[in-house]
Amino acid sequence: MLIRIFRCFLLILASSYLLFSQDQPPVSDPKAVVLATQAISALTNGVAVSDVTLTGDATWIAGSDKETGSATLLAKGTSESRIDLKLSGGARTEVHNDTPGSPQGESIASDGTVQPWAQHNCWINGGWFFPAVSILAATSDPSVIFTYVGLESRDTGSVQHLRAYRYLASKKPGLVALVTSLSTEDIYLDSTSFLPVAFIFNTHPEDDEATNIAVEIDFSDYQPVTGAQVPMHVQKLINGGLAVDIAITNVTVNAGLSDDLFAIQ
Repeated sequence: MLIRIFRCFLLILASSYLLFSQDQPPVSDPKAVVLATQAISALTNGVAVSDVTLTGDATWIAGSDKETGSATLLAKGTSESRIDLKLSGGARTEVHNDTPGSPQGESIASDGTVQPWAQHNCWINGGWFFPAVSILAATSDPSVIFTYVGLESRDTGSVQHLRAYRYLASKKPGLVALVTSLSTEDIYLDSTSFLPVAFIFNTHPEDDEATNIAVEIDFSDYQPVTGAQVPMHVQKLINGGLAVDIAITNVTVNAGLSDDLFAIQ
């Protein structure tokens, strides 16, 4: 009798351990966290960046349509961003808020028409244009999981390849898997300087979260600005074709940007 009770106890204990282990949330790879931390250190040189304003010259390309003008890029922390393009064909604005668990975004046309984004296009970190406030700066956020892919070669040379995604705890498995996929971002760091050379992620048609559209952000021409390293040339490629080309001419760090600038209408 005692043996039977003991066996039942062991079975319950084993089952409880298996259930507990299956419910354990993922944790970041320590090597990936170290590399992400080294990248932020190289980018900021120890300067805490709370917000940034970038201005410069912009070229916007969509098929045979090519427009030129100016760009103003704003970011506050790792959760708020705004892009204002004043182009020969009209103005374009994008606003993004990474509200925990419910990110939002919208586009604003030159006539003031607001187009909300489908939420499946809001999971990528909005500060992709300024690496110091990108997902790289979110290593202390337990909902952001970093993994190490490996040492690789790109056109720019040897790079350390990291991957990051958003994990939604206490949600249905299907939703967790979907958000993991939608928020996954590949990060490539120069293996010597640790400065980011590229971010790669997917966007999607507004009515189809299952169709991936490849987006690549390339950074080059890093220059020191108030102690920080700033990529003065940022390019956005969509499905391998150049879509936005921005040459930064002015950088302002820690100006105390208001949250009102990033309000979703």
